[in-house]
Amino acid sequence: MARSDCPECEGTGWKPVEVDGVRRVVPCDCREAEQATKLIERARIPRRYEHCAFENFDIRKDKETGQANPSLAAARFYAERFVEEYPTDFGLLFLGPTGVGKTHLAVAVLRELMIRKGVECLFYDFRDLLKEIQDSYNPVSQTSELRVLQPVLDIEVLLLDELAASNPSDWVKETLAYIINARYNQKRVTLITTTLPLGESASRREVRAPSGEPIPGVERTLTQLGTTLRSRLYEMCKLVEMNSDDYRKAIKQAGYRFHIE
Repeated sequence: MARSDCPECEGTGWKPVEVDGVRRVVPCDCREAEQATKLIERARIPRRYEHCAFENFDIRKDKETGQANPSLAAARFYAERFVEEYPTDFGLLFLGPTGVGKTHLAVAVLRELMIRKGVECLFYDFRDLLKEIQDSYNPVSQTSELRVLQPVLDIEVLLLDELAASNPSDWVKETLAYIINARYNQKRVTLITTTLPLGESASRREVRAPSGEPIPGVERTLTQLGTTLRSRLYEMCKLVEMNSDDYRKAIKQAGYRFHIE
């Protein structure tokens, strides 16, 4: 649908051009802009992340060396290359501690795919998705409404944010397996973010939760989901490990000031 106030096409969706002395009409750019806007509106991206783009992704510097964080720089590079080379036959699995920018980069990928390539995308926080499925449960037929799951299964590019799989219940495992298997069989691209660390990272340091308890590595955790699902996730997604301090604590918290301070 064209913009009614577009000066190029005057709302028709077609603009006049001259090619080799021949005057004709071609689709107006405003149609693509309007389409991208509608795709973004339908993608369910939370307001908190609406601004996320590659340009405003903060590659922080190491406090000791003053050099740009290599894992963040590499993560943005992979994300940008993914968009450039799309369509691909694999997605991205962003993993690392809280606050390193996993969701920021994943949303930036969605936005670029929708704006530049007109790809239909969908954002879902994994916990919210599970809650919606539970709320749609029909006690009579003992089934969940497909109105919740069908868009998740069918969308061209799905972002599952905050995949938490530590000690999952059988129901969580079955639900995740159903989603991943369906998308795997249809060769649909899936992006995933998770705070679970890569167990075999170069540093091999034990990562702990705020409570002090050790957080299991992604290899061990994905194994809890079943060896078949773990294998399919590795086949479906390129692992992108991100290591840094918590941006929300180090940068955002320091920037909050009252006028009287």
